[in-house]
Amino acid sequence: MSGATIDELRFLDAAVRLGSFSAAARDLGVTQQAVSARIRELERRLGDDLVHRSSAGVEPTDFALAVLDQVREVLAAADRLDERIAATRGADARPLRIAASQTIAAHLLPGWLLELRGAQAAAGRPQTRVDLSTANSRTVAELVRVGAVDLGFIETPEMPEGLGATIVRRDRMVVSVAPGHPWAGRPGVPIDEVARTPLIAREAGSGTRAAFEQAAMRRRTQVVAPLLELATEAAVRSAVAEGVAPAVLSELTVRDDVALGRLSALPFLPDPVERPLSAIWRGTPRDLSGPRRELIAISSRAPA
Repeated sequence: MSGATIDELRFLDAAVRLGSFSAAARDLGVTQQAVSARIRELERRLGDDLVHRSSAGVEPTDFALAVLDQVREVLAAADRLDERIAATRGADARPLRIAASQTIAAHLLPGWLLELRGAQAAAGRPQTRVDLSTANSRTVAELVRVGAVDLGFIETPEMPEGLGATIVRRDRMVVSVAPGHPWAGRPGVPIDEVARTPLIAREAGSGTRAAFEQAAMRRRTQVVAPLLELATEAAVRSAVAEGVAPAVLSELTVRDDVALGRLSALPFLPDPVERPLSAIWRGTPRDLSGPRRELIAISSRAPA
């Protein structure tokens, strides 16, 4: 897009990604009129429409779709340049935008960020500001892919295509039941038996659910439909504690409930079920620098 400025490309990307000028304006911290005017000016200079406008919002034209991947590559490169300049000057130009799936966001990321701040303070460097959003693994990957966040952490066995990724550690899955459930006194539960039992499950796209379903598939076991789907692990744990049905959850997630006697956590038989916890970003490892590289290094260290 000859003659396009980075700001104009950012406005176009936000409008297409979010589906409206008003949503793009909120995301970018400008007025709706500014977004509309900058995109209209870019269309005038290019001599072609970039978005279809309607009362329902905006949609990209065929021309915009043809160049959108390149637009996002340019924006990613501009973000990397900002990051390198900020690191060179010893200050962060903008917050580090992170999206993480729920187990990581609740049980691991706070400790990683605390360690990052401590390392920066010890080195006399400015402390990185962080904007954190929480979503399931599928949504986190999409946020990284479109450049809405700088770094993602996911819990699914499936690595998203077209993104840089590295496994930072592994997480063990357990069968969670109420203390009065018939399984509670057993040393473990065969994965085939769990797969045949209607469970309380997270929604499709959850790394927790995907890890269990893929482990069952490797044993050529069909997983029956869930009894109940819930959007958060906290809601799943509450329903399990009430005796609604068992659930498959991360060992990290149920640790406190088990200590308090609200839940029992049973291992899978005959083998443990584990899943990778991964960091994802746009580009390759050489595109990582500054706080992103530091945070991934911290997350990859073996837990104490």
